[in-house]
Formats: sequence, structure tokens, C-alpha cells
Amino acid sequence: MSVYRNGIPADSLKGVKWVKSRHSGATGNCVELAALPDGQVAMRNSRDPLGPALIYTRDEITAFMQGTMEGEFSSLTA
Repeated sequence: MSVYRNGIPADSLKGVKWVKSRHSGATGNCVELAALPDGQVAMRNSRDPLGPALIYTRDEITAFMQGTMEGEFSSLTA
């Protein structure tokens, strides 16, 4: 069983499928997510696909996505 740590090089996560929002800009200004075999979720910057990936539990990603859908982070992009 693999152990995934925050800051792991994204290119070392072999066999995962990275998903980018269809709202991403043409210049790749987006984050990408990938489901990991152990149920966690990796996140990377699409402008730096070889750079570090942050690893989150499914509960953490769920809380973030719910907060986003409810507008809790809107002040960060206004």
C-alpha cells in the first residue's frame, strides 16, 4: 500500500487520472484533482503538472467543495 504525503511530486503518482474543470482558462489556470487508490484525493496546479501535489481525505475535499458551492470563498476571487 502506498503512503501519500503532501508535497509529493505530482508526476510520481503513476496511473492516476487528473481531472481539470471545464471552466479552466486556455492558459491552464486551474487546479486538477485525481482520486488515489487509497481513497484520498490529490490536487495539483495545472500550470505546474510536475510540481507538488497536495493530498486530502475525501471528507476534506467534500467540505471544500460544499463551501465553494455555498459561496464561502467568493471573497477570494472578487
